[in-house]
Amino acid sequence: MAIGVEITIEQEGDIHIVTLDGRLDASSTPVIEKKLAKLVETAKQLVVDFSKVTYLSSAGMRLLLSLTKRLQSGDGQILFFGMNDDVMEIIKMAGFERILRIFNTKKEALKALS
Repeated sequence: MAIGVEITIEQEGDIHIVTLDGRLDASSTPVIEKKLAKLVETAKQLVVDFSKVTYLSSAGMRLLLSLTKRLQSGDGQILFFGMNDDVMEIIKMAGFERILRIFNTKKEALKALS
């Protein structure tokens, strides 16, 4: 059974760049959370590429909030970029645009960390 999302992790200096490709829903969120758990423990700066995310459910939203809180509690930062209009609409409906640091491009997100 496919989980609905592929995860790629790259590193540029101290910044970890996570690319998600597919759907963030109830079936894929636990897999993403498990894969990112160790990274969140050690990384201080995380940038998440949403340009290939096609769907975001409430389970995916909880994951974004959880990752944000975990990184911030350890003096880290997590930034997001590349959200399409449908995903951004869901984020705004929940009021998460006030909590999550969201940028249009990777360049903007990386600049915000420097």
